[in-house]
Amino acid sequence: MEIKLLYNLGKYLKMMSRVFKKPENYNMYWTELFRQMNDIGIGSLPIVGLISIFIGMVTAVQFAYQLDGNLVPRYYIGYVVRDISIIELAPTITSLVLAGKVGSNMASEIGGMRQKEHIDAMEIMGVNTIGYLILPRVLAAIIVIPMLVTIASFISIIGGYLSSVPTGLIPSADYIRGVRSFFVPYNVFMMLVKSFVFAYILTTISCYQGYYVKSGSIELGKASTQAVVYSDIVILLADYIIAILLTSS
Repeated sequence: MEIKLLYNLGKYLKMMSRVFKKPENYNMYWTELFRQMNDIGIGSLPIVGLISIFIGMVTAVQFAYQLDGNLVPRYYIGYVVRDISIIELAPTITSLVLAGKVGSNMASEIGGMRQKEHIDAMEIMGVNTIGYLILPRVLAAIIVIPMLVTIASFISIIGGYLSSVPTGLIPSADYIRGVRSFFVPYNVFMMLVKSFVFAYILTTISCYQGYYVKSGSIELGKASTQAVVYSDIVILLADYIIAILLTSS
């Protein structure tokens, strides 16, 4: 088990050393970059928005339940929904969802090219296939996913409003007061750091699984599944490490 892990880690690092080499044709890379940005960003916006609004709604309702009978002011509902959305739920849940949607799609797309020998054909023509197939995806994810996370945090706060104000849990003025109270800009920095790191993790691991897939439809399915599972595990581990590093005094 340890030998296999070290083997895959070394293979992954070797692959990454070729990703950031100078492109042979910048026009090809730019075209692929914008295509990936559209697929990752616009294509993922509906599912990210839907999940985010329910995250905010559930967070507000459950925190209101915890406040029942306590002396904590009710406007803390908006404060808690805002901070937990920015610090943890928006970057982590969004990245886990994107690992399932975007990551599996990347692994399947690149893996299909490997099985159909498209990658071999490009290598014969002198194309750095690792750079061409992976670099635009990594850059697109690093650019677009922080935007999606920012939108997700905003929608989550709106979701908390929709589940608490119209239902009578808290007046509108109190919720807005909570959202505006005790704001720490450093929390937004933490959110962006997490989103950048998670974007890099889910794209590179997914591309690795697809690029080195073996022949056969079963193997392609396994690679797609492993891309999601491994990305989720590493994202959660990175989330813990980042939380320790950025919150330690």
